[in-house]
Amino acid sequence: MFAPSQLEVRRFFCSTYRKLREGAPLIPMEVIAADWIQEHPEYHAELADEAAALAAVYSVEEGRTNPFLHLSMHLTISEQHSIDQPHGIRQAVDLLAAKRNSLHEAHHAAMDCLGEMIWASQRSGLPPDGHAYLDCVSRKATR
Repeated sequence: MFAPSQLEVRRFFCSTYRKLREGAPLIPMEVIAADWIQEHPEYHAELADEAAALAAVYSVEEGRTNPFLHLSMHLTISEQHSIDQPHGIRQAVDLLAAKRNSLHEAHHAAMDCLGEMIWASQRSGLPPDGHAYLDCVSRKATR
């Protein structure tokens, strides 16, 4: 299992954004990341300054969205969708995208469910509950 550090994640997104701006070749994961980076121009300034990005602290009290967490969640959902893991997530995200007329908005709704699953796992000390996550996304798709 790949578990990059916080700094590695930030470097990855900053590097991808730099390559995107320069028109440099991207590896497959960077292509996916670049698509989501382009969907979020509000993060471009932070991605353009790698030194500041590496030092930034995103606390709840600040009320700022952590662009690296947000983009990482987009990548996670994209990967889950591509391999249909947990089984059924592809259909649930597709239904949600159709309902919202936007894959981007479907991802944001699924992020709420993903965040809940991670929070519950951290709080309980139990492994993440993929079934609860899938149920949450499915409910959003069918309501």
